[in-house]
Parts: sequence; structure tokens; C-alpha cells
Amino acid sequence: MRDKAEERHDGSEPRGRADRRVRADARRNIDTLLETALKVFATSGVDAPVREIAEKAGVGVGTVYRHFPQRSDLIAAVFRHEVDACADAAPVLAAEHEPGEALARWMQRYAAFIAAKRGLATALHSGNPAFDALPAYFRQRLEPALQTLLEAATAAGEIRADVVADELLGAVASLCLHAHGQGPEHARRMVALLVDGLRYGAPSSVGAP
Repeated sequence: MRDKAEERHDGSEPRGRADRRVRADARRNIDTLLETALKVFATSGVDAPVREIAEKAGVGVGTVYRHFPQRSDLIAAVFRHEVDACADAAPVLAAEHEPGEALARWMQRYAAFIAAKRGLATALHSGNPAFDALPAYFRQRLEPALQTLLEAATAAGEIRADVVADELLGAVASLCLHAHGQGPEHARRMVALLVDGLRYGAPSSVGAP
């Protein structure tokens, strides 16, 4: 008797493997769609034609509406996608860099997220109830990601110990808001100065010239 897991539905590969490939392809298409939508919203506003987003993403308009029946569904999905990407960057950076450097790089990644989110601001602050859950999602994903980096950097003696994740998220957002209009390089510089401030009073800096 043949193993059902190895039965081939098209004569070329096991069904389970083919299904996983299809799901992975579909996920990549959605990711591309959301990333494209963010860029279009940033340049053309959140009321940009769905057809423009679909064409630039390389998918049909029907695909967009099938996954996101309302424009608010698409905007909320774009926001969550960007939050997830920012949160998921934390463990990757932690694995690749020393704690202080991982924290500094993530702060810049978060600043880039704040800049990208500006294209969604009109919708997110519109009072539409479809967006009511997004602030909580933001906190639930980003605060733990930053807290883990902060704890590692504190344990390594690279930053001061009295830093709180939610306050730091707000501080970076405020810096980026005030730096808007002066270019992304200015925002990056302000965030770098903030990170330098976190190092003041760190155990490893005591007695340093």
C-alpha cells in the first residue's frame, strides 16, 4: 500500500509539499501587495486607486478585493505587516550583533517604521472603528521586542538600567515627528544621539575618559 502522504496529485511532487509551496507563494504575493500598498500610500495617499496598487504589485484587482474587501482592511493589514516586520527584526539583530549594537540598529529600524507609517496617518486618525485595535497591536508586538533588546544591553552593561520600553518608543516617535521635513538623515542622527544618551551612566562607561 502506498503511503498516502506520498500520493502525487499531479504526477510531479507529493501533495503536502505542493500545498506548502502554494501557501508560501500566496504568502509572498500578499507580502508584496502590502509592501507595495505602503509605498503607494506614501506617495499618493491612502485614497490611491486600488488598481494602481494591484498593477505595481503584479496582481489582479480581484486578488486585492478577495483578501481585503474594504479599503480599511487593506490599510489595517499594511499597518500590521509593518509592525510585524519591525518586531521580527529584533531577534535577528540580537543574533547578529552585540547587545548595544543590536539595540542601536533596531532603534533605527523602528524610526524607519515611524517614517513609513506617516503615509497611513490620515486613515489611522480618521476615527474609523476598523482601526481601533491597531494601537494595542502596536504595543503588544513592539514593546516586548524592544524590552528584550533593552534587557540584553543592560545585562551587558552597555546602557543605563532605568530605561522603559514604552517610553523609549514614544521618545523615538516624537524625535521622528519633529525631524519630519528635514529629511531621513536628520531623523537617523537624532535617534543615534538618543542611543548615545542611553549609554550615559552605563556600568561599562563608569571611569571611562
